[in-house]
Amino acid sequence: MIQFQPQLYEKLVSILQGGEIPDAELEAKWITEDAETAEQALEIAERRARHEPLQYLLGAWEFYGMKMFVGSGVLIPRADTETMVDAICSRFPESAPLRIADLCTGSGCIALALKAHFPNAEVIGIDRSNAALAYAKRNAAYHHLPVQMIEADVCAAETPRQQGRFDLIVSNPPYLTANDMLHLQQEVQYEPAMALDGGEDGLDFYRSITKNWVPSLKQNGMLCFEIGIFQAEDVTGIMAENGLAELEQIADLNGITRVICGRKHPEMYLSME
Repeated sequence: MIQFQPQLYEKLVSILQGGEIPDAELEAKWITEDAETAEQALEIAERRARHEPLQYLLGAWEFYGMKMFVGSGVLIPRADTETMVDAICSRFPESAPLRIADLCTGSGCIALALKAHFPNAEVIGIDRSNAALAYAKRNAAYHHLPVQMIEADVCAAETPRQQGRFDLIVSNPPYLTANDMLHLQQEVQYEPAMALDGGEDGLDFYRSITKNWVPSLKQNGMLCFEIGIFQAEDVTGIMAENGLAELEQIADLNGITRVICGRKHPEMYLSME
């Protein structure tokens, strides 16, 4: 962090406003708080004015009160995703010895937030991206949290069979539609397409994960998804078709349904083959 310099701050604001960056004043403040030199601050502002994600330029972002390192190749943690962590934390005792899988873990933000809240839990994060897992492992080490990060395809049928059973499976999967992918904001275009693209209707991962991973849930275990806008009914239907009950639709602070949770009852038990 460099000592506050009014002239530098005004220059940063001017550069950001020239790039039509919303909240230029706030972002200029964040840049001055993060940069080590005035030259570095100016370089960050110039790149941000070309709509590179500020989170990548700063190299880290906050999620659930925790610093998460991010950069090219990993999805940027969103505040919207904190809704899922809140929902889970309110539905299990803090001391519960849960076994948790975070599918499409990316930066590891969900897995690490859950491990921090449930110290007795065994938590694993799974992602097919080696680049993303590098950040997840760095974040786990930074916070001294023993979360295992595994490189695997969560949509492959053999992956859940290799990991055993879980009390809780969570996922913020790729859920943008093919049309969404054609109209991404400039900043989002810098993020990895494999972390965004959910197939033609945005539901590919929900179908595959639910089908393949429900057998890995323990009796009364819970599956929780983050979803996109207008996907609540479709995802709820997919989960119901695969034997989950007590389905809940949970809204974020803006009243938008952001999370779907469902439980696997004993009578709906599916044996793993």
